[in-house]
Amino acid sequence: MILLQVQQVARHFGGDYLFKNAQLEVQDHARVALVGPNGAGKSTLLKMIAGITTPDDGQIILGKNVQVGYLAQDSGLSSERTIYAEMLTIFEPLRQMEQQMHTLEAAIADSSTDHTNADYADLLKRYDQIQHDFTEANGYGYEAEIRGVLHGFQFPEETFEKPISTLSGGERSRLALAKLLLAKKDVLILDEPTNHLDIETLTWLENYLQTYPGALLTVSHDRYFLDKITKEVYDMSRHTLTHYTGNYSHFLTLKADNLTLEWKAFEKQQAEIEKLQTFVDKNIVRASSTKQAQSRRKQLEKMDKLDRPQNDAAKIHFHFETEQPSGNEVLKVTEAAVGYEPDKIMVEPINFEVNRQERLAIIGPNGIGKSTLLKSVLHKIPFIKGQEKLGSNVSVGYYDQEQRNLHANKTVLEELWDDHRTTPEKEIRTLLGSFLFSGDDVLKVVSQLSGGEKARLLLTKLAMNHDNFLIMDEPTNHLDIDSKEVLETALRDFNGTVLFVSHDRYFINQVATGIIELSDTGSKRYLGDYDYYLAKKAEEEAFAAADTPTTTTQAIVTAQDGYKASKETQRAQRKLARLVEQLENQMGELEQQAADIQEEMAQSETITKPLVLQELQQKLETVQAQLAQTETEWEEQALALEGLSD
Repeated sequence: MILLQVQQVARHFGGDYLFKNAQLEVQDHARVALVGPNGAGKSTLLKMIAGITTPDDGQIILGKNVQVGYLAQDSGLSSERTIYAEMLTIFEPLRQMEQQMHTLEAAIADSSTDHTNADYADLLKRYDQIQHDFTEANGYGYEAEIRGVLHGFQFPEETFEKPISTLSGGERSRLALAKLLLAKKDVLILDEPTNHLDIETLTWLENYLQTYPGALLTVSHDRYFLDKITKEVYDMSRHTLTHYTGNYSHFLTLKADNLTLEWKAFEKQQAEIEKLQTFVDKNIVRASSTKQAQSRRKQLEKMDKLDRPQNDAAKIHFHFETEQPSGNEVLKVTEAAVGYEPDKIMVEPINFEVNRQERLAIIGPNGIGKSTLLKSVLHKIPFIKGQEKLGSNVSVGYYDQEQRNLHANKTVLEELWDDHRTTPEKEIRTLLGSFLFSGDDVLKVVSQLSGGEKARLLLTKLAMNHDNFLIMDEPTNHLDIDSKEVLETALRDFNGTVLFVSHDRYFINQVATGIIELSDTGSKRYLGDYDYYLAKKAEEEAFAAADTPTTTTQAIVTAQDGYKASKETQRAQRKLARLVEQLENQMGELEQQAADIQEEMAQSETITKPLVLQELQQKLETVQAQLAQTETEWEEQALALEGLSD
């Protein structure tokens, strides 16, 4: 069932279009991602769908009785109520129904002893109906649901009576999302819902949304989140929307494949045009061949010429370089405690070392002291206990998530030039250009910049300073996905050392060579990226569970059932092996189908027929979606087979 449709929608300013002819559809239970570079108009379109603004062209159609819930970017809940009282407002109709039940119960108890009269029968009938409706609407479970969602967003029981007006901005943002989830609208529109969430809360939210009864339309720069939640992607680029099936990673593959096909078709047509034009130029003046030349010229004039394929909007491009190498030991933190007062320690003991060319990610729940630890290392906040020691020849560059390293009254150009007075202006402008500050952009005052522009300016300053030890606090905040990918590459290629705090699990996976986990018990070091960290945590939990003693009876039963379990395992292995082989064959067939369709799309007689191309593209998307689903199933069954074999 279609819940909402966006039909030929546009937003324009004078003669310039932000986007036009936008087509989008959300069906029941859909999980849709809206992606694209910053400034493409994603949030603008979400506001139109939510009914906050109206399109300049086109229309947005909602299904009958479809309710839409909308969470704006960085929105916070404002209320004079307590946390729990505010959540209860969502269930006011249920609470009124509950009160009606109590009233009827009292009336039934107070009625006359003659249970055969009509009034008494009417009371019972009304009570049965309202009790049925109350049960169907989860009347006996809504308070447990409130507690579960609040706990998921890291609000423990003791905070439930806390006034919302006393909460921080991040806490109010989490509460706004919690309230929206509890409302269970038919369509949930979320603009950057992962902002202000730590990894633990993100994981909970992903699991919750996977079972959410309604449809989901979201904008997010969190690629890990998009891969786990979404099954469709609308790409907002080149001033319009393009639809893809599959999660975000699959979308990237499809988009790259489509761009390759576009280039092949374009280059093939250009070669044909050049060949025809050469014939015309050589033969138009020859009496013997002028008719053939005129025919070729008419063929050229009638040809439906393909536009040159375009990549997305300009991307930042830069790299970090060190002026001099540091010693092998870059930083050592010993028996440290961080906090803001001696009696308010956030985390202890903290012990870790950072060696040259390592890239270590610091992770942990919100409020544990990650940013405070970085500031203590930088001597901005003193350690309450312990100490830190920098190695020899270490020069530190700092990326502050609060962007306090920038001067509000300076221009973009002055922000760099004042720190590097001997550097020619042309060289500074060239560097700024690589971070997408061109022309008059360099004369903008810092206070007028967006969060993304300030983030790029901070990165520009870091790149220009050539420090060999980069300390970065949430460097991906405010960056779009393309900019994050460039930053990942720059940090991986960096010949210095990096210590960073991040909630972006995909970014951690791409950059980190090790993890430092902060928790209530202190710090713990893990090798590898985020996925390896998750595997080690699961292994630790498994070992802890295995340490639980089993009873003698359990041990006897296990021994008696061993032979039977072994036989069952062998049968399961054979069954899985056959299934894996079938899926592999199916994948091969689907891959061949996709290749055949792509080859047909590249044919010269197909290129000039837009309707045929569109039909083939739809077939290709269907086959590729089937292939992605088959690959996922194959991976699951192959892992299961591997598990049985161990």
